[in-house]
Amino acid sequence: MDGLIMAGQLLLGLSILVILHELGHFLAARAFGIKVEKFYLFFDAWGFKLFSFKVGDTEYGVGWLPLGGYVKISGMIDESMDTEQMAAPAQPWEFRSKPAWQRLIVMMGGIIVNVIVGIFIFWMMAFKYGDTFVPNDKLVNGISPGIVGKQMGLQPGDKILAVNGQKLIYLDEILSSKVLLNNTKLTISRDGKAMDLRVPESVLDSISKYKIREFVGPRVVAKRIDSVVTPQDLQPKTSFFGKIKAVFVKPDSVKIDAPAFEAGMKKGDSILAVNGKPVKFYNDITTEVAKNKGKKIAVEVLRGSEVLTLTPKVSKDGTLAIVIPTIAPPVVNISYGFMESFSIGVNKGWSSFTDNAKGIWKMITGKLSARNISSPIGIAQVYGSEFNWEKFWSLTGLISMALAFMNLLPIPALDGGHVVFLIIEMIKGKPLSDKFMERAQVVGFVILLCLMVFAFGNDILKKFGI
Repeated sequence: MDGLIMAGQLLLGLSILVILHELGHFLAARAFGIKVEKFYLFFDAWGFKLFSFKVGDTEYGVGWLPLGGYVKISGMIDESMDTEQMAAPAQPWEFRSKPAWQRLIVMMGGIIVNVIVGIFIFWMMAFKYGDTFVPNDKLVNGISPGIVGKQMGLQPGDKILAVNGQKLIYLDEILSSKVLLNNTKLTISRDGKAMDLRVPESVLDSISKYKIREFVGPRVVAKRIDSVVTPQDLQPKTSFFGKIKAVFVKPDSVKIDAPAFEAGMKKGDSILAVNGKPVKFYNDITTEVAKNKGKKIAVEVLRGSEVLTLTPKVSKDGTLAIVIPTIAPPVVNISYGFMESFSIGVNKGWSSFTDNAKGIWKMITGKLSARNISSPIGIAQVYGSEFNWEKFWSLTGLISMALAFMNLLPIPALDGGHVVFLIIEMIKGKPLSDKFMERAQVVGFVILLCLMVFAFGNDILKKFGI
């Protein structure tokens, strides 16, 4: 069922964006009197479609292949490869009969709409939900670095003072693109002494492997054990797909052992020490446990007024199969007025667009691994298995800006490729030949197919930990 929810959210988000993108082309074409023969969500490959209907000169429908959508503009060399139509004399309502500047606007229509949609989503999100931040000066216990943070030299209890020399106001800024994409310098305080650390160019590769939660978070105090996984929890459970043998003890981790229960740990126990090391913070517990995968450890717990020492054997994934609530860090909620939210939306939209450009450039220059490219499989996982409108629209806004950027790339078969050819035509004063355009379209398809295979392969290999 989780897979269906993730796929459903992805399908809904992409369907909205694809329809609006193609609507941009459609409206621009109709504004210049160009005939649009088809308007499809998904592709009706080999002539198969789920349904269709015709209004005026345009056939509207839904194809069976959910890899995007398209509008078939009369007199244009596109994915339909309708060479028969192009061999006939040009008609006044056809794309090829219009001035180059009009055709350029038609090709830019989808990109422009995606940008507008992305900004609009961020605008409405800022107006409805505002922003929630963790004030950096309230983190009296400092930060808790995950695997990625520790790799770059951060330690539990460090306090981040500044980013590139500018005072850090909110901890959330550490997770922003200005830190992750720019080889940023962090000024930290450790044991009362200030020092500088550089965020490495490879940080995004590490985050892609271990996820963003393994970078930096607030150091939080652990409370008593809230629940302990029992053998009964590990019994096969009925799901939509039949039988499964797993139990979720925290949102994104599957546990298949019950070491804490088998050692006698109970709900309400307070962990005092692990292997003789006193613990106070959540990371104190998780760090020591993770270091002893598959080994027995000594856990000192307080049960009522009695102190007990228990010896669970840590599971192979480095956990005890328990849930420990934590005392959440203080947060600040900021609300925005209607017009104030608009500037927030524009800034977030532009930031998202430029982040895509920076990421692609880092891949081209070899500073960022192409393994960061995700297919719909990876995007669906980001949406998650629980439907939340705020998260749904936030991700859909980001994807809208990503689609705008990707379609602007100068790859034949994408809008950006057509834009490049039209600019060349405007410079030369005459259009490129139909034969060249047909061959370029084929090359573009091959490039896109290779990218798609690579992206799907990436996500499939990641599922197997490769």
